[in-house]
Amino acid sequence: MTAAPKPASLPLTERQEARRRRILHASAQLASRGGFDAVQMREVAETSEVALGTLYRYFPSKIHLLVATMQDQLQHMHEQMRKRPPAAQEPSARVAETLMRAFRALQREPHLADAMVRALTFADRSVSAEVDMVSRLTTAIILDAMGLATPPTAEQLSAVRVIEHTWHSALITWLSGRASIAQVKIDIETVCGLIDVTRTDQRSS
Repeated sequence: MTAAPKPASLPLTERQEARRRRILHASAQLASRGGFDAVQMREVAETSEVALGTLYRYFPSKIHLLVATMQDQLQHMHEQMRKRPPAAQEPSARVAETLMRAFRALQREPHLADAMVRALTFADRSVSAEVDMVSRLTTAIILDAMGLATPPTAEQLSAVRVIEHTWHSALITWLSGRASIAQVKIDIETVCGLIDVTRTDQRSS
């Protein structure tokens, strides 16, 4: 017997959205100060001035909350990059510049970055919708930076996925102290070269 599908979530009211934003702000604030362990649901509730039960209705767990915090941070980065797009001419260079700008934004808040990445790593199937949204936002940031005049091809989307995985992996290795910023930059620029390969393949086909 199959389970009934979940009903679609209703849009948040203005008041609910304001409450959600306070919660996400409190989560980011606490994580910035002390990392993953500093984000305690009771303290988030107190800092954002919501009841603990209300907090759990918005975010069923700390992992849900921190993944949503990363989603919020990426949305902010995306808005900033649209206001100030990369200046390079080649799509690969634009993507590399964009991802390094995002990386440096996270570098300025290492405790927050570590908390969000740890949450992504610990996320199970119950957080799949939130994790998928983080992935879609990262893909959107990369595609915007590419500045395509036509919809991306299957090959280009495949390259974008590899770039996304590399960026995420580079973030983990940097946070764990196993890679320098210089090495991250080299890795990002190298993998972004896949974009030029897909363009070459398009021209020759």
